[in-house]
Amino acid sequence: MPQTLSSTSMFTPCGFSPHLHTSKEGEQGGLIFQDGNLTSASLDALIQHLIPTTDYYPEKAYIFTFLLSSRLFIEPHELLSRVCHKCIEQQRLDDPVLDKARIRKFGPKILQLLTEWTETFPYDFQEERMIGHLKDMIHRIAPCDEAYWKKMNQLLQALNQKLATLSHGQEGIVKISTAVSDKLVAFKTKPPSIQREILSVCSDPYTLAQQLTHVELERLSHIGPEEFVQAFVHKDPLDGTKTCFSEQKKTSNLEAYVKWFNRLCYLVATEICMPAKKKQRAQVIEFFIDVARECFNIGNFNSLMAIISVTAEKANPALINGSHQMDPTGNFYNYRTALRGAIVIPFFSLLIKDIYFLNEGCANRLPNGHVNFEKFLELAKQVGEFITWKQVECPFEQDPNIIHYLHTAPIFTEDGLYLASYESESPENQTEKDRWKSLRSTILGKT
Repeated sequence: MPQTLSSTSMFTPCGFSPHLHTSKEGEQGGLIFQDGNLTSASLDALIQHLIPTTDYYPEKAYIFTFLLSSRLFIEPHELLSRVCHKCIEQQRLDDPVLDKARIRKFGPKILQLLTEWTETFPYDFQEERMIGHLKDMIHRIAPCDEAYWKKMNQLLQALNQKLATLSHGQEGIVKISTAVSDKLVAFKTKPPSIQREILSVCSDPYTLAQQLTHVELERLSHIGPEEFVQAFVHKDPLDGTKTCFSEQKKTSNLEAYVKWFNRLCYLVATEICMPAKKKQRAQVIEFFIDVARECFNIGNFNSLMAIISVTAEKANPALINGSHQMDPTGNFYNYRTALRGAIVIPFFSLLIKDIYFLNEGCANRLPNGHVNFEKFLELAKQVGEFITWKQVECPFEQDPNIIHYLHTAPIFTEDGLYLASYESESPENQTEKDRWKSLRSTILGKT
């Protein structure tokens, strides 16, 4: 099983800790608590609760939850602007003569908040406005302590390095996606092969499962936690003129990962349909069943599910060790139980589904206009688990040839797959015969 990196201090060893406790009930500074947990508040009150002072620093769980969910109501650059403005007011950073003793107590706390923001949501700082607010705040406190200049340089250097790494990965994914889109081949005829077969590239199921795990972890690493929120942005009912991120939904990495899952499904199906002889097709099916078994043993549930979704139609899924874990009965109860026992690569579509239904099932705002913070605690819990998963380091050696094949091998379109299947094994009923005839006419120009 792949081993995880140590979690950041924002998370408990078991994932995100959603409990923001207080010893009192009711309302405190515009924040509403129930059973000791923050449940709702006005947006202004939540922003104020984020801002550190000389003797206060927000809980790390709160920082993550609010920075994750606030983008549904206010864009990150606007939020950081308001945070900085309030800090300037409260700490009197515009005074001709600064209170150095006060600033030395406040400075480390605002630097820590900015550090956590840049580390967890680095994509927010692709905007120059964000960098501008960050630099302005540090410039205001730096005269009180020379160490603040060094800290700012370290923070910006780490941020630039992370953004450069993420940008390089994004460019690679775009290039791969473009290359693949040109190779969505339709079934034209029965040539010797439209491609090298997977077995000629990798004949060992365990090795292929390892390389699939490399691809999964690489793509997971580029997904920002905020993308799960930005995927479901709607108009804020208190601001009907625009949505946050109205120009475009910043979800390219999440979408690329979903496309990878779909590609893997089509690649497995294409490999199964390509051999001319039934015996050869059976061998390919058996090979992928073995690959799925190894994916299960590694903990790569996403690749496992992609393979099962194809091979289950061709073979008894009971042949796959652990396939019962992916039984959809009880909303994937067995799978969810398995997730509690180890850090794994999750079945991504189910994670998206969970977040979608949480978003659709609960309002972002309560009737009194307050932000429904209880909903966002649950959202942060789910996304926090994702962050733990994406921190996994792949322990296997990478094979560039296999990785290249997985990303670029031509695959059939859906119609091409149906036609290839009918060409290999005759249709069983009149409906299938009619479809076969239609596909032959459309794709091959034959009747």
